[in-house]
Amino acid sequence: MFSFPFSNQDFLEPRCVWVNGPVIVGAGPSGLAAAAGLKEQGVPYVLLERADCIASLWQKRTYDRLKLHLPKQFYHLPKFPFPEHYPEYPNKKQFIDYLESYANHFNIKPQFNECVESAKYDEGCRLWRVKIVSTNGSTRSEVEYICQWLVVATGENVERVMPEIEGLQNFGGEVIHASDYKSGENFRWKNVLVVGCGNSGMEVSLDPCNHDAKPSMVVRSSVHVLPREIRGKSSFELAMLMLKWLPVWLVDKILLFLTWMILGKIEKYSLKRPSVGPLELKNTQRKTPVLDIGALEKRFSFSFSFSFFFFFFFFCSSSCWLMRN
Repeated sequence: MFSFPFSNQDFLEPRCVWVNGPVIVGAGPSGLAAAAGLKEQGVPYVLLERADCIASLWQKRTYDRLKLHLPKQFYHLPKFPFPEHYPEYPNKKQFIDYLESYANHFNIKPQFNECVESAKYDEGCRLWRVKIVSTNGSTRSEVEYICQWLVVATGENVERVMPEIEGLQNFGGEVIHASDYKSGENFRWKNVLVVGCGNSGMEVSLDPCNHDAKPSMVVRSSVHVLPREIRGKSSFELAMLMLKWLPVWLVDKILLFLTWMILGKIEKYSLKRPSVGPLELKNTQRKTPVLDIGALEKRFSFSFSFSFFFFFFFFCSSSCWLMRN
C-alpha cells in the first residue's frame, strides 16, 4: 500500500492510496474472518472500520442480556473455535472477548475511525475507488483507496431505522430505538408496548417482564416461532442435519410438527404462521424464524396483538421505545 504524490495545487483533493489487495469495509465478525483468511494466504489488505473498536454493533448497540441464539459451534469464525469452557450459548461479553482474541491471534489491525462515504467501480481502469473520511480527535481528513477488490462486511442491521408515526410527537413519554435499549430495570412496574416480533423484539419483550414490567407486543404480519431447542438439540442444528438428506419443504413440515408438539398452536397467543415454511421463507424472503427462549411462557404477563406497524414501539406510562424489526 502506498500513497500517490500530489502537487501543491492538489492539496484540497483527497489523498489517494493504492492497495495491493482487497479493501474490507467493516470490522465485525465477517470482516475479521475475511481479513484472517487473506492474511493466511499472504494477501495484503486494508480493513476499514468507522467506529473506534471491532464489532461495534455488539459492543455499543446491544442489550445487556443478549446471548447467541444458536450453539457456539455455528458462530465460531474460521480456524478458531470458541474456548471449551464457554457455555453452549455464549453471552454478549464472552462473544466480544472471543472476537478480540480472534483479532489478536491473526494479528488483525483495523484502521479505526475511517467512514466510507462512497465506493465506485471505475469501468475504465477496472478498479474500485473507495472514498473515506478519517477522524482523529478534532482532525478530519479524506482519503481515496484504489483497489482491485472490495469486500463489504458492514452487516445486515448496521443502520437503525426510526419511522415517522403520526401523533408520536405528542406522546409525553420517552421514545428510544432498540439499539439504545440496555436493560428492563428502568421500566420496572411500567406498561410497555413492543411493536414487532423478530428475535430481538421477542427477547427484549421478555427482559422488562423479568423486571416486573408489563409488556405487550404488537405484530404486523405472520411469523414463524420455533423452540430454540428440540429435546436438547438446537432447532437449527436439527434442521441442518435433516437438510443433508431431505428437501427443504419436508424439513419445514417436520420442524413445524415438532414445534407444535412443544409450543402448541401459536394462534392461542394471537400469532399467525406464514403459509410458507420457515426455511423456505428464509431462503426466498430473508425472513428469519423467531427462536423462543421463554417469551411464550410469559403469555399471562404480556399479550400479543396484530397491527400495521413495522417497528418496535414500546409504550410505557412514562416511557416509550421505538425499535427496528
